[in-house]
Amino acid sequence: MAGRQRTTADTDLLVVGAGPAGLTTALQAHAHGATVRVVDRREHRVRPSRAMMLHARALEGLRPLGVTDALLDRADTTPLARIHFGRRVVEARLGHADLPDTAFPHLTLVRQADVEDVLWQALQARGVPVDWGVEFCGLGPEGTLDTGGGPGPGLVHAELRDAGGGAGGHASRFLAGCDGQSSTVRGFTGAQWRGAPYRVEAVLADLELDGTLDPGLLHVAVGTGGLAFLFALGEGATWRMLATRPALPQSTAGFGQLGPPVPPDEVARLLRESGLGAAVRDVRWSAQVPLQHRLASTFENTPLFLAGDAAHAHSPAGGQGMNNGILDALNLGWKLGFASTAGRPLPELLATYGHERRLAARRVLALTHVIFFGEASLHPAARLARSLLPAFAPVLPVLLRRQWLTSQGIRLLSQPFVRYRNSAISLDGTPRAAGWPRPGERLPDAPVTVGGRAACLHELTAVPGVHLLLERDAGPGAFGGSPTLRSRTGPGPLLHVHRLDSHPGRGVVAVRPDGYVGFRCGEAGSAQLRGWLRLVGAVPDQSALY
Repeated sequence: MAGRQRTTADTDLLVVGAGPAGLTTALQAHAHGATVRVVDRREHRVRPSRAMMLHARALEGLRPLGVTDALLDRADTTPLARIHFGRRVVEARLGHADLPDTAFPHLTLVRQADVEDVLWQALQARGVPVDWGVEFCGLGPEGTLDTGGGPGPGLVHAELRDAGGGAGGHASRFLAGCDGQSSTVRGFTGAQWRGAPYRVEAVLADLELDGTLDPGLLHVAVGTGGLAFLFALGEGATWRMLATRPALPQSTAGFGQLGPPVPPDEVARLLRESGLGAAVRDVRWSAQVPLQHRLASTFENTPLFLAGDAAHAHSPAGGQGMNNGILDALNLGWKLGFASTAGRPLPELLATYGHERRLAARRVLALTHVIFFGEASLHPAARLARSLLPAFAPVLPVLLRRQWLTSQGIRLLSQPFVRYRNSAISLDGTPRAAGWPRPGERLPDAPVTVGGRAACLHELTAVPGVHLLLERDAGPGAFGGSPTLRSRTGPGPLLHVHRLDSHPGRGVVAVRPDGYVGFRCGEAGSAQLRGWLRLVGAVPDQSALY
């Protein structure tokens, strides 16, 4: 923005990028008190989907934002898969897993375009602007920040350009770069983009087919050259194909982006060589997608933050990309919301975003790298392993009928290995509360009794904010008054207290807005709890809980 820079913010947060990570960041930050604007350089809101799957942990995190019902209305939550080993076909049921600690015990097949549409509609209902055809070009010429002498980190001055070439600017307290693998924002954080390209690339296509494939199912073909998937979720046709092939040496497509169309003869070849026994009648749409595995060296340089594909890039194996970006956003959004309303700097809180989510991204990258090696690698060992799989086809139906085995696979894709035990906001009080997850671990769903009514823990925490779970015998004067913090941008409070009649004891557990335990203590009225609430910005000052 040319000329004199502003000393007052247009919004607390500017989100660059309106994919699943950007839209979720905006929703979560707004729900926790921040004013938000979203910009995206795409002129058109609707685009072909790259992702096709949501896992339980992402749905749990989105539930307090009031969007899960709309997502599930557009999804297949009882998917049935047919795995093809040449002429031998094995059936796998991927819904209704034995996972009692979640309200979403299934794989959820849903188009990325539907996820984006539901999130966009939720932002529209809340009055949060999402501006299409507006590109983030950089930061103001006088530097990143104008501290202005006030509390907090000061202002970020973003230079923007609309589709007609008109220039403008936006001043905000924080900026979240959710602008994909070719992120412009990442260059201003000082982050290095570490990793390498894969030697194989993905081919996406919407198809009409001839043949005897059963409709409405997920079909997976296992071949020496790699796996091919047919989802009954095409956007311009009945079927969406995902296949891999050796990467083209002179591709013009950006990594992770939808590239140029793939010739119909090449699409037909990939399907034919998969052994699915179907033939391409019509290719309605196709795209080449180069793949890479990379991780930003830092996710934050306050007041700039990275989330989603701007922070990490991996293969489509395991359907982790969209989910991992949403989980980034759920973690970042509440922290930016609280930092916007606390009335004081919260550097310790904001620093935990990069610490927590970068370690999580490293673990997810390791998982997807291993799965993708088995699915699509050109390495001789991977090709040999795939060639041997048909020999095990006769025993697979027996294994897949074991619900425990299928359930553990679905659980693994929901990232149970992600925890924040070493975070600065994961604290144990004294005396320690027994029988609860450690701080930094996800709060599992479980039946409880509250006020004589049967409920579930995730039902209690299904609204934005911090949730304090009081054990049954905690004294009535544990807080000496009712917490009164309310959101500037929503009608409800951001601090909720639930007394659990079903849990004897005098302790308390504090659950973060993203569903992780932040604090636990065997005495509910301790000053330690008040210190934790102040640390995370859940109360504006110490007097709020006295």
